[in-house]
Amino acid sequence: MIPYERQEKILDALSLEEIIKIEKLQGVIPGVSISTLRRDLKELEKAGRIEFLAGGAVKICSSTGELPISAKTTLQLKEKESIATLAAELIHEGDVIYLDSGSTCTALLNRILDKRISIVTTNASVFTIQHETQAEIILLGGRYNPIISSLNGPLTDDNIQTFNFQKAFLGANGVDAVRGVSTPNLVEANKKKEILKNSTKVYLLCDSTKFHKASAVKAFGVDEVTLISDRFDDRIGELTEIIHPS
Repeated sequence: MIPYERQEKILDALSLEEIIKIEKLQGVIPGVSISTLRRDLKELEKAGRIEFLAGGAVKICSSTGELPISAKTTLQLKEKESIATLAAELIHEGDVIYLDSGSTCTALLNRILDKRISIVTTNASVFTIQHETQAEIILLGGRYNPIISSLNGPLTDDNIQTFNFQKAFLGANGVDAVRGVSTPNLVEANKKKEILKNSTKVYLLCDSTKFHKASAVKAFGVDEVTLISDRFDDRIGELTEIIHPS
């Protein structure tokens, strides 16, 4: 059986059950070794179609999963530009900041390249920069996810420990008063947690279409960050400061 056929069988099984242990999946595809099954699962995860969970289980991506970065950059353009403008005003000469991946964070990147600052990032969109910048850019190593143009994984998490960030600017897929700040990908959620531990001040860049939505993996609570968005929200505003256009 070729990889495509195995992967389609995995997705068929996940469409019937929300969460399946890897050992149970092996029974769905007889004769396939655990190592081969894990390779197939990693390919599906890279494509943004499934998620690994703690305890050796997997689930299909939720409706708030990752769109390809090429698609996300075309959505809510006005809102993202407004958020990026507000965030750029908080960054001053000499700052050492962390900048996350994602379309809103990329909009911020384009606004701060002429500032005399250090930008530490996992946003692979920096490779599109083809001109001299005042900002020093440091790209953390890790596994490359082309769907969201991001670096992540254990190597990235280890590299984060090297830095003490004055300010960090994160993205997310969902922001909910009860379910917190979430992302479809466990490794991205872990990366955000590490950034939170190593930053003096953390800002979440998030347009209002993501309010009261939750993706598969909770990264942290809303109260742990300051939200920068295109509008105010009463429920979320009870938990944290929201910077928004006046």
